[in-house]
Amino acid sequence: MEDSSKRSTFCLQNLFLLMFHCLFFFIQYLVSPVTGDFLVTPYDPMENITIDCGSSTGGQSRDPRPWFGEGDGKFSLIDQSDNKNKSLAIKAANQLPSSVDNVPYSTARLSNSEFTYSIPLTAGPKFIRFYFYPTSYSGIGDLSNRAFFSVKAGQLILLRNFSALLHAGGEHPLVKEYCVNFDGQRLNLTFIPSPDITGSYAFINGIEVVSMPSNLYYRAFGDEDGVTSLGQAQGRLYPIENSTAFELMYRVNVGGREIPPVADTGMFRHWLKDNDYLTIAKPSALPVDTSIELTFSVIPPFSAPTEVYLTARSMGTNKTENEEYNLTWEFPVDSGFRYFVRLHFCEFQREITKESDRVFKILLANLTAEAEADVIAWSLGNGVPVYRDYVVEIGTIQGNKKQQNLSIALHPTPAWRTHYSDAILNGVEIFKLSNKFVLAGPNPDPVPINQQTNSPPPSTKSNDNNKSVFGIVGGLISGFVVLSLLCFFIFRRKMRVKDPGSNKGVLQSNQVSSTMKSSKSTKSRGGSSLPSYLCRYFSLAEIKGAANNFDDVFIVGFGGFGNVYKGFIDGGATQVAIKRLNPGSQQGAHEFRTEIEMLSQLRHVHLVSLIGYCNDGDEMILVYDYMARGTLRDHLYNTDNPPLPWKQRLEICLGAAIGLQYLHSGAKHTIIHRDVKTTNILLDEKWVAKVSDFGLSRVGPTNMSQTHVSTVVKGSWGYLDPEYSRRGQLTEKSDVYSFGVVLCEILCARPPLSRSAERAQISLAPWFQQCHQNGTLHNIIDPFLKYKIVPECLKKFTEVVMSCLDEEGTERPSMDAVVWGLQFALQSQELVEEGIRPNPGAGIGGDIDNASPFTAKEMEDDSGEVFSSIGDHVMNSRSISTFSLTTSDEPSFITEDSDKNPSKAVFSEIRDPQGR
Repeated sequence: MEDSSKRSTFCLQNLFLLMFHCLFFFIQYLVSPVTGDFLVTPYDPMENITIDCGSSTGGQSRDPRPWFGEGDGKFSLIDQSDNKNKSLAIKAANQLPSSVDNVPYSTARLSNSEFTYSIPLTAGPKFIRFYFYPTSYSGIGDLSNRAFFSVKAGQLILLRNFSALLHAGGEHPLVKEYCVNFDGQRLNLTFIPSPDITGSYAFINGIEVVSMPSNLYYRAFGDEDGVTSLGQAQGRLYPIENSTAFELMYRVNVGGREIPPVADTGMFRHWLKDNDYLTIAKPSALPVDTSIELTFSVIPPFSAPTEVYLTARSMGTNKTENEEYNLTWEFPVDSGFRYFVRLHFCEFQREITKESDRVFKILLANLTAEAEADVIAWSLGNGVPVYRDYVVEIGTIQGNKKQQNLSIALHPTPAWRTHYSDAILNGVEIFKLSNKFVLAGPNPDPVPINQQTNSPPPSTKSNDNNKSVFGIVGGLISGFVVLSLLCFFIFRRKMRVKDPGSNKGVLQSNQVSSTMKSSKSTKSRGGSSLPSYLCRYFSLAEIKGAANNFDDVFIVGFGGFGNVYKGFIDGGATQVAIKRLNPGSQQGAHEFRTEIEMLSQLRHVHLVSLIGYCNDGDEMILVYDYMARGTLRDHLYNTDNPPLPWKQRLEICLGAAIGLQYLHSGAKHTIIHRDVKTTNILLDEKWVAKVSDFGLSRVGPTNMSQTHVSTVVKGSWGYLDPEYSRRGQLTEKSDVYSFGVVLCEILCARPPLSRSAERAQISLAPWFQQCHQNGTLHNIIDPFLKYKIVPECLKKFTEVVMSCLDEEGTERPSMDAVVWGLQFALQSQELVEEGIRPNPGAGIGGDIDNASPFTAKEMEDDSGEVFSSIGDHVMNSRSISTFSLTTSDEPSFITEDSDKNPSKAVFSEIRDPQGR
């Protein structure tokens, strides 16, 4: 009887869903625009799967569309965890706002362990859509701080360390859409909480899978060989292969209304209005003609809703030849990806009937897509829809911005070339293309919660009079306080003049140490330990406000010292890195003091800048300039970042060398860094290298009779000077050895220690020396650099490396000599890249002929590779080579260069604490 009841219930559910499907298609039939006698039949997808995650029965959305519950049995839910950590079906804690649909957003599937939805599908291209609503859920609480996770479709990474809250900009529904060409029997969608975020979990409200026509995006209609690739050689096509995946960025109905999924051509695509993206329109005309009869003779009728082709935005006819006005839209997209752009056109204005009636120019990302776009020539008639596809690359060279604007600009052709000097556009679709099975982009930067002191008071008419009174009283009180403070500061300044020893501007070690010993310092006590013009004291409240109360969302790194947070100070105007010692821990307290002692006195363009610190109770916190491009190691190996060109690597080497040179010889006393490594060389947004992390630094010998400093051996394995390790005698030549290892990493793109390698190859420095002696160095150089290093440059570079790695410290060069050698190597590379041959010389990779002008083509090898050119984002090497280092006895250790080039951008985390 029980089985019979279940079967009856199941049949009723299927009948109920069938009725909804019929109702849905009837409504879609009614909302489909009619153009004359022509009716567009919507595409009928083979699969139309909607999963109401966390719900056992499903329901109906407002579309109306039926959503299947997780108990439907048409897919499998697989938990990759034990019974204790099984995923949970949860419900929203509160009633949803009226603007948010209950289905599928009122329920969710959530877990702090990996879980998978396995869906049986036929082969072919599919839309995959994820529905997220970050809000409070019963028994779980607010999702805002802990929901960081990745999503994979098989091997394809769709999302990585994703935060729905950051992408949605608060508690708002968010839909992520993808196109995947599926070739298996089951589609596995796996949700993985981010392991680097404490207490993270994954959640999902709804999943949708819809079949699409095979030739909708994967095969450009009428052009099976590929899509026009902008910025490449003329006629270059980009192949849209079956392995390529798409992520929808924008789908826009230009000049028309928002088109809901139910009014699409059967694939439930959502079309937005273009108002939010239109940046230049003076104003643009909005032509519309619903009476015209469309003819789909060039593209399939399911390409876009007919409404898209019946509305448009134009410039207005007869623009003058000299007018520089472009009709422009801008769409923010993730940096470092290629984008598939589809532009929809239809000439439906009665006066545009033949070729050359309206000809215009199309620019995508400031690149010419069409010099003479003629819609009639493409479509062969008025009222005939057509689209054009392009691929454009958005690089990562503009300040390492997470996002950049992909612009679409239309410009009229001069009047002598066309009858109507105008331009038109009906619709836009922009997709991100997968890069080696990766579509995941970065999260938007978090914005700290507005502090109450900065938030405007509520305004009501009933309180206007009271506000005026309070304003007058407040103004009088504020004036009195300001006058009192001025008197106090004038009195204090006079007292300082009477005591010249109080304003030397030098931080004494015993003074800082005594300050740090206090377990409960206050702002006045902490502030008194440093001159305010050298180092700023932050209260704990200021730090918490800057880092949103140490929200995990703000964590950008971690290490032996503790977490590193991205923060915003000065009312959000200044971005900083906040390094926080693990509260209550005494580990790193000495390094904390040392870092302040050193960096508060040092200002140089190639040293990371310490902005300030906080020492309050158990909290020890350092505040630095934010370095946008992270560590040097982040760009060498074990990373998704693109490999750096050789010239750019040389410039980074030279910048770091100049920073160390300043430490060794540019200050009153020699400063030995003692922990030089690629994670302690940071890069700002302009790729300027800065030496960081002075927690292990020591002042070198202070008189002529001393040759070294005897100290406990500290540093990082793989970089440690073998002579210092044996004897415990520290000199500046120990930094030189460590820097030699850094140069090896830069040339070979591998870590200093690789414990999984063969015995002779575990330690990079000895292996490098052995390969150099055996003449096999070319075997361990980064393959990306093959045929891209000028032989004379490589010869000089390896000479510098080998001299830095000498077993005897006295035989190693000074940093002055290292800087000179790197300058020579860089100039050798630049001369060849600029087409001027250097003096004859030989090096690994071949000989160089006599000096003579030449082109890059002449340097081309048998495989067609040439020396790479480097973009404007790298810093000018000539400016590096002309820095003048101060030898002044002034205690501030501030160079002229640092005043002219203050760091505007990150202190990065200590990623290798084991070396401590």
